[in-house]
Amino acid sequence: MKILALESSATACSAALCEDEKLIAQTFQNSGLTHSRTLMPMVDSLLTQCGQTMDDVDVVAVAAGPGSFTGLRIGVSTAKGLAWAGEKPCAPCSTLESMAWQLAHMDGIIISAMDARRSQVYNAVFRAENGRLERLSPDRAIGLVDLEEELKKLSGPKILVGDGAQLCYNEWQERMDDLRLAPIHLRWQTAWGVARAALELARKDGLVPGEALAPVYHRLSQAERERLEKEQNKQ
Repeated sequence: MKILALESSATACSAALCEDEKLIAQTFQNSGLTHSRTLMPMVDSLLTQCGQTMDDVDVVAVAAGPGSFTGLRIGVSTAKGLAWAGEKPCAPCSTLESMAWQLAHMDGIIISAMDARRSQVYNAVFRAENGRLERLSPDRAIGLVDLEEELKKLSGPKILVGDGAQLCYNEWQERMDDLRLAPIHLRWQTAWGVARAALELARKDGLVPGEALAPVYHRLSQAERERLEKEQNKQ
C-alpha cells in the first residue's frame, strides 16, 4: 500500500511517501511561511523526485487533529483535493497518535503533547512495546497538573514527544525522575508518523472517502469562546 501523508498541524509542515512501513521519501519545512504556501509545492516536488504521480498513490493520509486550527484546515483541505480526482480513500489520523508511532520502537510510556495554551496541552498517552502501541487515554485537552497526576500512576520510563514536550518536561522534571524527552530528531510532528498511523487505520477498516474528512479540534477556538461568552452575558 502506497501512502501519501501530510502533516500541517503545528508550526512545521511535512509530506511523506511510504509503502507499507517503508519510508520512501519525506520533505520537512519549518521556515515560518504559511502552510497554504508550502504544502502543495512540497507534495508536488516529493512526487516528482520519486518519479511518482497521484495515480501511484493508494491512500492519502493527513494529521486531522488536534493542532493549530488554521494548520488543520489547510492539511485536511489539501488531502481532500488530492484524493478527490482519483477517488482515493483517505486516512484521518490523530496528530497525537502519529507522533507516538515515531517512538514505537522505544519501550515505555509515550506522552504526546502539543501546547494548547492556558496551562493545557493536547495530549494522549500510549504504551510502546515491541514496536506496537497500546492507547492508554483518548485524545484530549488536559491541564498540566491533571496530566501529571495521571502519569505518576503509570510505571516505566516516560518519554515526551511533540511541540509541547519541552513545556511538560520543564514543568515536571523535578518531581518525576523517570521522565525524558524524545530524541530531538524524533520529537516533532512529521508526515512519516502520519503514514504509520494511517497504516493502522487501514488495517482496522478506518479509511474514509475524501468528502468525509474533517478537522478534529478537541477545543473551541478563541473566536468561538468569545462568541459564547457574549451570548451568555446577554442572557
